[in-house]
Amino acid sequence: MRNSRSLVIIGVALFLGLAAVLVAAKWMGEQGAAGSRVAVAAVDIGQGSRLAPASVQLVDWPAGSVPPGAITDPKLLAERVTRADIARGEPVLESKLAPPGTTGGLSAVVAAGKRAMTVRVNDVVGVAGFALPGNYVDILVNLQGTTSDAGTQQQSISKIVLERILVLAVAQESNRDDTKPRVVNAVTLELAPDQVEKLDLARSIGSLSLVLRNQVDPQPANTDGATRESVLGLPPAKAAPAPVRAQAAPRPAAPAPAPVRRPEGVLVIRGLDAAPQATH
Repeated sequence: MRNSRSLVIIGVALFLGLAAVLVAAKWMGEQGAAGSRVAVAAVDIGQGSRLAPASVQLVDWPAGSVPPGAITDPKLLAERVTRADIARGEPVLESKLAPPGTTGGLSAVVAAGKRAMTVRVNDVVGVAGFALPGNYVDILVNLQGTTSDAGTQQQSISKIVLERILVLAVAQESNRDDTKPRVVNAVTLELAPDQVEKLDLARSIGSLSLVLRNQVDPQPANTDGATRESVLGLPPAKAAPAPVRAQAAPRPAAPAPAPVRRPEGVLVIRGLDAAPQATH
């Protein structure tokens, strides 16, 4: 009795195990059949490069993990330009491609509504070469104290005028290589139109410096700027009073003419002649 019961239990277990294997095999077969072919980079593709047929290949991708914006039709990649670096084996996403019809070069990297502007830098202004493409910087302007024609004294000040500005390129290269710093003489920045105007004025009235910032820190600085008094801990300088212009002295009024006094006397009439005669 016990042996027959054990055989039944073993048989049921074998049946359930075989059924589980068949169900798992069927599920895996369905998942493989429902997979998609996704375009991935066959080689490392740099920013602003035009895609070539040899640089992209289609590979099988599980249907449940296809990234949003993945390209499944190779025809959609013809003559497209990349907006960001794409590593080998990485899916080619629509977000990393410039709009169709865009020509290659730096213009394909500039976002819609933005402008690219180049400023001259040196090894100090350029954060010792650590301001690389893809980094974010703040722009600092230093204004020296001047005296206006009216005699008003304008104090020296150092102030952050633009924040979280994307570096598009350094010198003539836009490749994002973070392995080592590069000391260059020019940096190209991505700016909004109003920021372009502010930066153009700032570099004409003072000296510029770049301040490297954390890429994931969106908080604004909200500073009042640094002056000579704030750095040295001195009280704020009082504005020099405007010079008072000397007023012309008023001209004295002309004296009124003295009234003409007629001599007092008696009028004597003799015939047809009349002559006054003084009295004592």
